[in-house]
Amino acid sequence: MAEDSSYESIVCVKPEVHVYRIPPRASNRGYRAADWKLDEPSWSGKMKITSKGKVAFIKLEDKITGELFAQAPVDQYPGCAIEAVTDSSRYFVVRVEDGNGRHAFIGLGFADRGDSFDFNVALQDHFKWVKQEGELAKLEASQSTAPKLDLGFKEGQTIKISIGNIKKKDAAGVKTRPMGGGLLPPPPGAKAGGVMAPPGIQQPAPVTKQNAASLLDLGSPVSATQPTPDMWGDFTSAGSSSSKEDTSKSGWVQF
Repeated sequence: MAEDSSYESIVCVKPEVHVYRIPPRASNRGYRAADWKLDEPSWSGKMKITSKGKVAFIKLEDKITGELFAQAPVDQYPGCAIEAVTDSSRYFVVRVEDGNGRHAFIGLGFADRGDSFDFNVALQDHFKWVKQEGELAKLEASQSTAPKLDLGFKEGQTIKISIGNIKKKDAAGVKTRPMGGGLLPPPPGAKAGGVMAPPGIQQPAPVTKQNAASLLDLGSPVSATQPTPDMWGDFTSAGSSSSKEDTSKSGWVQF
């Protein structure tokens, strides 16, 4: 990700810091804040850390007017631009520049230990981001120079895919589901068109047909096993006696 060189962002702001004149280093062991006049700071104001590209800037400004007192460009941390003292975590030695090539070392101190901790973490986070951006740029450059893998088909090239464990269904052996509204077929031996009674209900006995004689004789019921008398018997006997008398009188033989 390319960073715009004209864009400057604010990383950290502290409302109160102190600047001290520091004596020359007595030995290679480092600076000691106890050698400074901590009760007589040379300057007091606010501090601002900004970032522009890969470089961080420590700016010391006036609390009221915001006028710039000194500025320290930091291109590496830890590095020669900022050095912690050996006897305290609230004081640092900062290398400031005037923009004309001249530089000086001053003592920078914070009234609160939490402010010095934030100052330290802000610089660490900035240069951690710079390192990640550099690694990402190297990775993109290596990927752009590496030959690209061509996975496309060449002209006339074909492939064959074999899929196992798949059986073809026989169209003739497929059984169609009967459309009966969910009713089951009748059991074997049942009459066609008959309806089976639900279990637990007795079917009514079949009605026997009565002969015409029993229907016409409304008086006394006649059993179906007894022979039914001829309803025309009286008329036949009457006709027979009269015909015999006429025959005996006329002398004709009745056949």
